[in-house]
Amino acid sequence: MEKRFLAIDIGGTRTKFALLSSEGEILSQGERDTEAEQGGPRIVDNVKALIREQQEIAGVCISTAGMVNEKLGEIIHAGPQIPLYKGTEWKNLIEKEFSIPCEVENDVNCAGLGEAYFGVAKGKKSALLLTIGTGIGGCFLQNGEVYHGSSHAAMEVGYMQIPGGEFQNLASTSALVKRVASRKKESAESWNGKKVLLALEQGDKICTEEVDRFCDALSLGMSNLCYAFNPEIFILGGGIMARKELLLPRIIKHLEEHLLPILFKNMEVRAAGLGNQAGFLGAFANFRKKQAERGFGKTESRA
Repeated sequence: MEKRFLAIDIGGTRTKFALLSSEGEILSQGERDTEAEQGGPRIVDNVKALIREQQEIAGVCISTAGMVNEKLGEIIHAGPQIPLYKGTEWKNLIEKEFSIPCEVENDVNCAGLGEAYFGVAKGKKSALLLTIGTGIGGCFLQNGEVYHGSSHAAMEVGYMQIPGGEFQNLASTSALVKRVASRKKESAESWNGKKVLLALEQGDKICTEEVDRFCDALSLGMSNLCYAFNPEIFILGGGIMARKELLLPRIIKHLEEHLLPILFKNMEVRAAGLGNQAGFLGAFANFRKKQAERGFGKTESRA
């Protein structure tokens, strides 16, 4: 029987999972509530229950919110959205209880790995990825390797300073929604990114102006990252990028204004291509890589 792997993408709201073949083919998939507000111990119990439901899996591949020490497979920092999550030793817990290998990586890094091994960055030597949502997360890959930094906190780009304040306070979806709601004197809860872009299509003046402001702020942060990393491809992900036909032309127009031609003309800008599958596919790519590094199995080619 061919080996099967359980890949799990633990988000703040929903947990997506899939059974994958040894080649990364999706055999089945599903999703459940994360129950993040119940804290880390509840998430651990839910993941263990999910593993018990499977038959003969060869490994567990985890993508998760929070800062991750990918070598030890544990959570080293988590926001208040998931209480009691810091210190969760995923790798140790799963391997000890189920006697199968487990590898763990941060969710944004997994999104980057997913695109590098299965998506729009396949075959590229260097890639930058941003996920745009409540905040902004980042991932940089060189030859398929994630750059983690000295304390596993590299590419926390949402905190980067650009004119006007923190990058994520100016160029996240939540920032866009808050500005639109404020100018319309309505509650932020009555708006979301999808509604803003629909209003833009219908010619709404405020939404048009704020989307342009959002795209300019986003491209400004992107340009700073381009000057630092000079990537072959820059990938934009997050729910709002489902409307890439509306956003990408505006973002690229502003990016050209902020970048020297030698950088702009030699870089591809794309929307992420894997959608909701990026997390668990990236978790599987990370599993294969880490297991190869630890002396188990072989690393697959990205080309």
